[in-house]
Amino acid sequence: MLLDGFHALKHALRFGADVRAVIADDPAAVRALAAELAPDVEAQVARLAGQAELRTLLGRVHPTGVAALAVRPDRAEGRARLERMPRPAPVVVLDNPRNLGNVGAVVRLAAGFGATGVVTRGDLDPWHSNVVRAGAGLHYATTVDRVEIDTLPPGPLYALDPEGEDIRALTLPDDALLAFGSERHGISPELLARADHLVSLPMRPQVSSYNLATSVAMTLFHWGGPHDADRA
Repeated sequence: MLLDGFHALKHALRFGADVRAVIADDPAAVRALAAELAPDVEAQVARLAGQAELRTLLGRVHPTGVAALAVRPDRAEGRARLERMPRPAPVVVLDNPRNLGNVGAVVRLAAGFGATGVVTRGDLDPWHSNVVRAGAGLHYATTVDRVEIDTLPPGPLYALDPEGEDIRALTLPDDALLAFGSERHGISPELLARADHLVSLPMRPQVSSYNLATSVAMTLFHWGGPHDADRA
């Protein structure tokens, strides 16, 4: 996988990614950046960083002037984490998302809140390089996969829908699947039919919708976020 930029590299190293190569226009500058912003991975960056002209290798160079290649996590191990019950935190389900940047932002949120994982339905690849870029390398801090209806992880499915019960009246369990619809069409009929609960977010009349990542953030915040070392 391409890790585009220093923050993606930093997070990947922090969460145990197998980083095989790091290249930079100015390796000394990247090492200095690591010393300033992420001293916990400074030694790893210093050991891996080599020089290359990134513009000859990438169509768009990150402002930090560094890129890396890392091994994608084992999918079977990730799937086992999603299936394991009881879970310490929910799984976010994105139903046919269309925007790569939105999916990356959701992965970043899920990692920050300590969610068990993010799974997507549909043809968008949640490991696309643009998603990883938007997620700042935090794919390695949670489990990210693509599923179908019949391969959803276990747990009660809470689908976000305008007709649902106000989320403020609910307690979301740790083993929940929190499902969010596409940016344009919302939750698909087949996933709605599978839902155990419909949940709505408070919203002012005549405001049509929230951004996908905003909806996920509000829902995870209501769930509660990290409470102990197991969710850190």
